[in-house]
Amino acid sequence: MNSCKLEAIGLRKEYPGTVALDDVSVKFEGGKVHALIGKNGAGKSTVVKILAGAVQPTTGRIIVDGREVKLSCPKDAFDKGIATVYQELSLVPQMTVAENILLGRLPRREGLRPVIDWPKVFSWAEAVLKSLHVELDVTVKAGELGMAQQQIVEIAKAMSFNPSALLLDEPTSALARHETESLFRLIRKLAEKNVAIIYITHRLGELTKIADVVTVLRDGHHIGTISVAKATPEEIVHMMFGEVIPKERPAELKAGTRTVMEVKNLGKKGKFKDINFKLYNGEVLGIAGMLGSGRSELLRAIFGAEPFDAGEIKLAGIAVKHATPAIMKRLGIAFTPENRKEEGLVQLLSARANMVLASLGKIATSGFTTIKRERSVAKELIKRLDIQVFDIEQQVSSLSGGNQQKVVIGNWLNTNPRAILFDEPTRGIDVQAKQQIFQIMWNLSRRGVSSIFVSSELEELLEVCHRILVMKKGRIVDEVWPHTLSVEELFVLCMER
Repeated sequence: MNSCKLEAIGLRKEYPGTVALDDVSVKFEGGKVHALIGKNGAGKSTVVKILAGAVQPTTGRIIVDGREVKLSCPKDAFDKGIATVYQELSLVPQMTVAENILLGRLPRREGLRPVIDWPKVFSWAEAVLKSLHVELDVTVKAGELGMAQQQIVEIAKAMSFNPSALLLDEPTSALARHETESLFRLIRKLAEKNVAIIYITHRLGELTKIADVVTVLRDGHHIGTISVAKATPEEIVHMMFGEVIPKERPAELKAGTRTVMEVKNLGKKGKFKDINFKLYNGEVLGIAGMLGSGRSELLRAIFGAEPFDAGEIKLAGIAVKHATPAIMKRLGIAFTPENRKEEGLVQLLSARANMVLASLGKIATSGFTTIKRERSVAKELIKRLDIQVFDIEQQVSSLSGGNQQKVVIGNWLNTNPRAILFDEPTRGIDVQAKQQIFQIMWNLSRRGVSSIFVSSELEELLEVCHRILVMKKGRIVDEVWPHTLSVEELFVLCMER
């Protein structure tokens, strides 16, 4: 495979009321891993969508191997050797690994009634995986795989087109540490084949482990491109944000002693069992564990999004044996799901409409609501949570990940909850937006509102929480206090041996 150079010159992208990109020029060379970073709203996703042919620039040029190309649709990008793997995986869970890799291109046998040549399907898919030095059963359904394996199948699907440039959008956002290391090995092998890798990430700690070069965008502008080997973390953060002072949990912020929630012997077959803990007023309670340990399933069961088949939950002395979202909301429990785009938001609706979904009963008078009332509530939340929107009526899908997450949180704050369940609230958002969400949790704590915080980023749990429960294989195996251990020690506690 020849070395590729992918270049964008003078990219500008205008949307009604805002400029997403302003005169951005960047180069990506084959054989290198180029990290593309910036805070939410910096323009990273816009650059990727333009290079992928999904969005057309207002002005600017795309150069591939010295020739200007026009990318009017994703097929044009594929034809020019540019493949993209987005953060939201696009696999069909009911189809096999082989079918997903060759989706839309399944080989057929010749004859009067052409049928799919299944032996060739499986052999082609195996050949693609073999070229990537990946061992995976191509006959297994994609939905039965873990997130890391699904991510690899997505990359294999992209590589089956034999691209010279591969765009990876937040590929590790849902992966545990050991899964991330496996993915990095695969990315390095692709770079050794002279593929130009464009790697988007919010995890700045990954840069020294995977990237050769880092390009920083801020507010739609190209701030600079530097060698990772020569850059310091402080220099990169300064390029992204200017001056950002990380916040620490205020020392005076203490959890109360009044029990807000008690979980007793909670169980769900195949997911978790014998879960027992108490949540206190104003407490930020963390739950640590590897992916698959049952953390997210536990939160969903507590909120009633999935049924539990053993035990009970007590809220204000009321035992809840058959939870539903409606019951739990009425009892003062709120939930921000891990998959905010599909489960936390209605993408086709405006920011205003999304911020009042959970509280329409409270806003409405005699069963009727008005746009005026909703706008008033939403504007107050936008100011309170520092949500960046140019118009309260713009589609929520057009907001950055961090602002979308704050819309989800704001929607539930309207219900005046006694406790909020946060499932991976910082996934795929930048450092500044993370700090804002931590501040929201601490402000809630000051008002006596409790939080349960699930995160794959163990550093976050140590920074934010009063107390941390450790889960392994569906059980709570330990209870620790952040000031008593390091992130390495917490990771060891979470490891499944």
